[in-house]
Amino acid sequence: MTIRKIFVLGAAILALGVAAGSALAQTDAQKALIDAAKAQGTVGEQADGFLGIRQPASVSVEVRAAVEVTNDARRAAYADRGARVGTSADVAGATMFQNLLFPRISTGQWYRNAAGQWVQR
Repeated sequence: MTIRKIFVLGAAILALGVAAGSALAQTDAQKALIDAAKAQGTVGEQADGFLGIRQPASVSVEVRAAVEVTNDARRAAYADRGARVGTSADVAGATMFQNLLFPRISTGQWYRNAAGQWVQR
């Protein structure tokens, strides 16, 4: 990958992060449900840039719906961003995780690494 492509991808991902609050179409109620589930350890961020359900048996229908809405919005945003910078949605999602989502994971919360393992921060 050339320096120019790396710069463009980085700038694009930063722009995605700035717009994440509105572009990812997450209501305050959905965010509160997801934040509570993250604090309980039942939901976490994943290395692919999507939310994952760590303990499926412990998650309510409302939390599942909030995760699905958030992931659908992220999927669309990553596809758009990838198309704009000439890469795949998968790369855009993974880059978003590395640059913006991972640093925001609080101590004690869980995330799924690139190897597919759930790890507590």
